[in-house]
Amino acid sequence: MATLDGKPVSADDLLPLALTGLGHFTSMRVGADGAIRGLALHMERLRRDSEIVWGTGLDTGRVRAYVRQGLEGRSRPCVARVTIFDPKVDMGHPADAGEPHIMVSVRGAGALPPEPLRTMSVPYERDLPQVKHCGLFGALQARRTAQLAGFDDALFVGRDGLISEGGTWNVGFVDHDGTIVWPEAPVLPGVTMALLQQHVEHRIAPVSLEQATGMAAAFATNTSIGVRPLSVLDETEFAVEHRALRRLRDVYLSIPGEAL
Repeated sequence: MATLDGKPVSADDLLPLALTGLGHFTSMRVGADGAIRGLALHMERLRRDSEIVWGTGLDTGRVRAYVRQGLEGRSRPCVARVTIFDPKVDMGHPADAGEPHIMVSVRGAGALPPEPLRTMSVPYERDLPQVKHCGLFGALQARRTAQLAGFDDALFVGRDGLISEGGTWNVGFVDHDGTIVWPEAPVLPGVTMALLQQHVEHRIAPVSLEQATGMAAAFATNTSIGVRPLSVLDETEFAVEHRALRRLRDVYLSIPGEAL
């Protein structure tokens, strides 16, 4: 059961979020030992996004306490999602909302590593891409478009023709010399991407769709999937067992988790 400020959440509590989508969140993979890779980065994301969305800070100590409570009795590994929203928000007067509350929900986690991802390029740019917000219509519509065409997910291409990110994940590429390339574009600063950038040499550069399909390999990253190879982008097939991908997975799994 989801909780709001440590208490069972009600339908009335959730209705404003369902009707407006005004909120932000982070999702964290909790290991079998209860530790979370990049926990400090997740807390910093929530604090930073709260300042942007609500104009107020966030007590991350309370967040940690509510997550610990939400994990009690739950099997692990799992994924804990923390959503920050104001139950008093309404569509007519969103400026009146400024008292964010903390909702925690927990779901099971898939096995690592997951199966390779078959992707389709879709023209799309997220609103306020630096915030992990709850406005997911555009991203999910792009994902639906890709799935109806027989792919697993969408890879976003901006109006400038440059690759940015996936529906709920960052994307990276492996050049033919083994260099890791992250797209230079307005994207969500993902926690898994940030951890990998701290530990693996890389470069950040604009990547066009044509350049992307000419890479040796490609991969998706987020907290739930770690490092997931892309096997297909449109009509292009990528190597899914490239040595650089194995190194990225090994590096990511070697990063110690942080205790709540």
